[in-house]
Amino acid sequence: MTPVIALVGRPNVGKSTLFNQMTRSRDALVADFPGLTRDRKYGEGNYEGQRFIVIDTGGLTGDEQGLDAEMARQSLQAVEEADIVLFLVDGRSGLTAGDESIANHLRRSGKQAHLVVNKTDGQDPDIAAADFYSLGFDSTFLIAASHNRGIRSMLELLLPSEEEREEADRADRYPGIRIGVVGRPNVGKSTLVNRMLGEDRVVVYDMPGTTRDSVYIPYERQGHEYTLIDTAGVRRRKNVRETVEKFSIIKTLQAIDDAHVVILVIDAREGLVDQDLHLIGFVLDAGRSLVIAVNKWDGMDPEDRARVKEQVQRRLDFLDYADKHYISALHGSGVGVMYDSVQACFESAMAKWPTNRLTAILQDAVAQHQPPMVHGRRIKLRFAHQGGSNPPVIVVHGNQVDALPGAYKRYLENTFRKVLNVTGSPIRFEFKSGENPFAGKVDRLTPRQKVKKDNDLKKGRRIKKTRQKSLKR
Repeated sequence: MTPVIALVGRPNVGKSTLFNQMTRSRDALVADFPGLTRDRKYGEGNYEGQRFIVIDTGGLTGDEQGLDAEMARQSLQAVEEADIVLFLVDGRSGLTAGDESIANHLRRSGKQAHLVVNKTDGQDPDIAAADFYSLGFDSTFLIAASHNRGIRSMLELLLPSEEEREEADRADRYPGIRIGVVGRPNVGKSTLVNRMLGEDRVVVYDMPGTTRDSVYIPYERQGHEYTLIDTAGVRRRKNVRETVEKFSIIKTLQAIDDAHVVILVIDAREGLVDQDLHLIGFVLDAGRSLVIAVNKWDGMDPEDRARVKEQVQRRLDFLDYADKHYISALHGSGVGVMYDSVQACFESAMAKWPTNRLTAILQDAVAQHQPPMVHGRRIKLRFAHQGGSNPPVIVVHGNQVDALPGAYKRYLENTFRKVLNVTGSPIRFEFKSGENPFAGKVDRLTPRQKVKKDNDLKKGRRIKKTRQKSLKR
């Protein structure tokens, strides 16, 4: 679905200029006096293959009468049509009563609204935006629309990524939480699927390779929608010879990508083997939430159970954030409890966190344990924002981030996971450094500066000669 972005704000804050920059056109009239735009105007933009629609609106003041009242009605209608509302304010004029009135209306509308501080060129952007933070918006963008500054980074955060667009397409086909059930052959995946459904929906037989294709089964449980994905067992590569089995494995790997939460089924009688670890690695590489189900727990001796638990805890120590369940899919013991873990994993994977909260966590982590120094300079991490979901992606901005050691990245991951209470889902970090705007530019001196530089060099040489003569004496 194509996102619709509405631009609202007081008169003469730069809405039409931003409209032209986002649509790469000159469709909207721009002049340095208020009230030029009266009707709402639609345009189409494209950012890295993602199409979007922009609505330019007339200015709002809060005390409109006559023609201005009709213009205000058009602007408010655009807010109702939009998926995303950009509330533009003037960084030079500062916060006004009209800005506060518009902010209150946007909060009541319940729309996804973002504060955009325009006209920050020629001044410190942070100082220009200081007054507007009191409006209480979760995300604030600092731009200079007339110079096309800050608009690309704003669109990068506002528009869904390619992965998020694919996720939306899958959501239309398979509703609710998609649960992939994976594991080695004959560990009880299909039995577990039937037990979770409460009926014999897929074929179960005591022979490896019974399930050949991935089976998607939508259903509803206690008012929640789910889609269970039963998959073929994945054996070690050297044991895979049949062409059909090769295609089955490909379908299983695709099902992992489609899932929100993956339940990895382990045979308790055989214990944790290397192939289970390979499957866990693939699930984590795909960025999917993980629940461990140790099946065939019924009828085992207490000594064997203790041995298996010790092995799982020891070899899966790196998965301390993933829930582990010891179940019997055949008899149903422990199966119903897994839905709580699935729900918690899904909420963690799809969570949305405001930029100010992520930045506060980052600043607290840095204050408690600073990054190391590189070439005599301290690595600085300035702010963080969310870059995606399933898995959650946190983008950290700073300088010299390429030199940030792996141990410090793990420290940040553990800190964010603990504070945000992320269960079962991996967290991915992206580190970005600000580009030097003067890199590659030649410092060209004016004629007056050249004369001054030559005089300074001559003066320096004279002083050097005088010191050398005094040392010889």
